[in-house]
Amino acid sequence: MKATLDLRRVGLGLLAPVLAILVAFVVTSTVLLLAGDPVVEVWTQLLTVPRPRLVVAIINGASVYYLSAIAVAIGFRMNLFNIGVDGQYRIAAFAAAVFAGQGWLPGPLNIFVSLLIAVVVGAAWAGIAGWLKVTRGVSEVISTIMLNAIATGLVSFLLFRVADSTAGSNVTNTKTIPASSQVPGFALVPGTPNKIYGFILLAALVGVAYWVILNKTRFGYDLRATGRSETAAVASGVNVKRMVLTAMVLSGAAAGLVGMPLLFGQDYSYGTTFQPGLGFAGIAIALLGRNHPVGIAFGALLWSYLDQQSNGLQITVGVSSELVYIIQGVIVLAVVIAYEVVRRAGLRMEQRRVARQLSEEPGSPTPEGATV
Repeated sequence: MKATLDLRRVGLGLLAPVLAILVAFVVTSTVLLLAGDPVVEVWTQLLTVPRPRLVVAIINGASVYYLSAIAVAIGFRMNLFNIGVDGQYRIAAFAAAVFAGQGWLPGPLNIFVSLLIAVVVGAAWAGIAGWLKVTRGVSEVISTIMLNAIATGLVSFLLFRVADSTAGSNVTNTKTIPASSQVPGFALVPGTPNKIYGFILLAALVGVAYWVILNKTRFGYDLRATGRSETAAVASGVNVKRMVLTAMVLSGAAAGLVGMPLLFGQDYSYGTTFQPGLGFAGIAIALLGRNHPVGIAFGALLWSYLDQQSNGLQITVGVSSELVYIIQGVIVLAVVIAYEVVRRAGLRMEQRRVARQLSEEPGSPTPEGATV
């Protein structure tokens, strides 16, 4: 019986993402048909096996998206909607780039201290929203939106003050990180000289730490309990305000690491071309992965895969690459709806199972309202 229940639970868990992908396929195909675009050619391009160079790009993009989604998921598990990851990773990456570019410390130590600076700056910036919530009752949604705008403006203002000007270039950057502080990549994909970010190990470590802290510690239990019911948490002796502030700080600390694979493994400086929008993608991927570290990994890979495969749409098919935004958005909405539908279906199945077991016991009346 237990094995049957486990298989049923696994089946229901797999059903939701499958339904979401099917819905996204149908909706996107409908949009293409209405626009008069070639449906078959578009899906052929998107589903083509990527070349080795693109495989590396997909994995690298997924590692950055993964860190962003983990930062968002920490807040989600506490029932906090931290949409300030975009501002938090920007200001943290800038601070780390300014310090690392000075080269005051030898290579490995320079990397470590820069990571520590990024974590502290990201945590402090998110902590502002947490402090406003617990002391003034300001919604974290409002405060993090405002802090995103402030972070973007502040970084732009400071960037031009510390910029390392390059003759003949319109790009404004901080000083380039010394070669001794650049993190080498891994040549794991044959057929291309491109390498996977060395800081993919950092992303994996953050994912493991997230799972262990949330599921194997008292702090993680208190955090999840507070997210489910503040009243019940208070009754069990949890300091809710402290947990809210701590969750926001932890979320910001994780957000501070989002730009590190790019900074130390690709760009080697922070500038006007530093990849934007990572925080908002993390929100969608956290929802897609249901805040679970493994689910988030698959969501990040899917998101990055669609990003990379969209580059050839306009060239090979003549369709705008923005079509992928429709696919990504529909997938997220479909996943949220599909999981709720599957959850309710599973609940009804469990109720029927319990009612059936009770009805089979001798002398046991059928529970009122139960379906046999």
